[in-house]
Order: sequence, then C-alpha cells, then structure tokens
Amino acid sequence: MNAIPISKPLTGKEEKRAVADVLASGMLAQGEQVAQLEEEFAKFCGVKHAVACTSGTAALVMALNCLNIKGSVLVPSFTFIASVTSILAVNAKPVFVDIDPRTYCIDVEDAKKKLSPDVEAIMPVHLYGQCANMDEVRELAQKNELYIIEDAAQAHGAEWGGTKAGALGDAGCFSFYPTKNMTTGEGGMVTTNNDALAARLRVFRNHGQSSRYVHNSLGYNIRMTNIHAAIGVEQLKKLPKFNRARQKNAEYLDTHLDVDSPYVHHKAKHVYHQYTVRVQDREAYTRELAANGIGYGIYYPVGAHRQPAVASEAILPETDKACDEVISLPVHPGVKKEGLKRIVEAMNSLP
Repeated sequence: MNAIPISKPLTGKEEKRAVADVLASGMLAQGEQVAQLEEEFAKFCGVKHAVACTSGTAALVMALNCLNIKGSVLVPSFTFIASVTSILAVNAKPVFVDIDPRTYCIDVEDAKKKLSPDVEAIMPVHLYGQCANMDEVRELAQKNELYIIEDAAQAHGAEWGGTKAGALGDAGCFSFYPTKNMTTGEGGMVTTNNDALAARLRVFRNHGQSSRYVHNSLGYNIRMTNIHAAIGVEQLKKLPKFNRARQKNAEYLDTHLDVDSPYVHHKAKHVYHQYTVRVQDREAYTRELAANGIGYGIYYPVGAHRQPAVASEAILPETDKACDEVISLPVHPGVKKEGLKRIVEAMNSLP
C-alpha cells in the first residue's frame, strides 16, 4: 500500500531544464529569471509590482518594515507563527484577534473590539487557500486609516469578489515553500500597486543599497536567486492546473465525506492549500489515517498567542476550539481517484 503524503511538490522536466540553463549561464544570483518571475507573478495577481525575496517570512518583514509599521498590528492567532514573529521582528506589537469559526480567517467584529490609537495595520491571513472577508477588512481599514498587509502565503490564485489575493490590500505576501500551491524551493514575494512602496522593497532586500555602495536606509540581503526563480517561472505556468486539480479533489471529498466539508464564502474562490475539516475525537481519526498510510496535518495545534515565545493573555475561544478540532487531509494534485477513495473510506469508517 503506497503512502499518501499530506503534501507533495510536483516538479518535472521543465523545472530541471530551467535550473540547468541557469547553472550553465553562470548567473546564479538575482538577475534575469528573478525579474521574469516578478513580472509574470504581478500580471497573474493583477498588480503593478511584485518583489521577490527569500521566503514568505521575509516578505512579511519587508512589507511591515517598508510601510514603517511601528505600532500595533491586528492579526489572527490561528496562523503559522511567521505572521506574528514578522511583526515582532520590526519592533511592532501583535494584537491577537479571534477567527470566524467557518473560514478560520480573521473575525473583523472581534478586530473592531481590539482597535486602539496605537493600531497601524491589519494583517488578514488567507488561511488554507481561502481569502478572509476582505469587504469587512477594507471597510475597517478605511474607517481607521489602517494599512492592509495580506498574509497570502497559502493563497496563490485565491480570489475575493473576482480579485486575486495579493491585490486586495496595500501589500500581499506570498511563500513559495515546497508545500505551497506553487514552489521555488524556498522563496517569497511581495505584491503591491504602490510605486513608492515597491521601490523601498527593492532597496530593502538589497542591503538598503540605492546605488552601488550607497546605503541610505536599513536593509538586508534577502534576494531571491535565479535558480529559485527559474523553478518559479515554470511552476507559475502550472499553477492554474494545480489549483483546478485541488478544487476537483476537494469537490470529491465534499461529496463523499461524512464529516462537514470546509465552508466556502460565496465571494471567495478557494484554492485548497489545505482541505481542513473539524472532528471531535481527532486522535481516533489520526490513528485511522496513519494505519491506512494516509498523511494528515494539524494546522495549527496551538494558537500563536499561546506560544512560549509570544507573551499574550489574549482570550480567543474560537481559536482554541479550532486548535483542538482541525485536521487537514491530502488534497494536492498528486492525489488521484484511488487515493481519494482511501481517504474517504478511512474517515467514514469512524462513527
């Protein structure tokens, strides 16, 4: 019985050839391939600018720094820790917000309760491949003059109201880690329609260097390499096909699983980075999945506000409840019909 992994990067001859071409050129650092990926990713997202970097975490740090966020940022706790540590990295303060229990995304009504004069930005996390309710996020941001920094690390190609993730705020931050809907091996991207912000981002990722050996501002070496970008160029071509396969697999699971299917808002286009359900006896389900060679993920077993590295007394009941109940099932393009049947049989075997 072949194991079904929870995630699997799909690369082929196109990526191998692209990397070989870069190696043969001798131009391994940031260059032509990075510029090509930036141009094509910006076009894909429907924005003016895309600025590549080394990771999704770096993308968040770049956006926060270049928007000069120094106060507080409204952010859900039910997320990967990088959403929060990026805020701490620029000496700003995370203000933890609970989630909508249906979408697992930020609860804007709770965010309203957490507002203070110190809040400068809101970071909606488009979790599992579904956008947060950006109508509500943008209304809150406009009324209170807040920057919107989208954590779109899991939302490549996701949409809200027909607009793609990455084009819904002041800056969108993507990860290209191998588990994501598309990969560069390691890498990240910041998208924006703000010309001045894009210029600051490009300087920041290159040691704050405005021209050769002229450093007018703080910066770091967080540039993407041509090797990584070459993979990304080929992956971006395949992303629509990858996302359609995820959606088709999710549709099968929706139809055949006895547990509740993921909720999809009518204005959202879900790209199913993860197919996440809720169960009461999670340990029983994980045992059954493991016994049948089926990978699973628990994203996330502990809210960021409860992590030892983050001192917080936030009370977030929906976050805590989700941490106890969520389980993610394989939905990636590598899962074929027989694998989907095995997943359904294992899950439906429990009462």
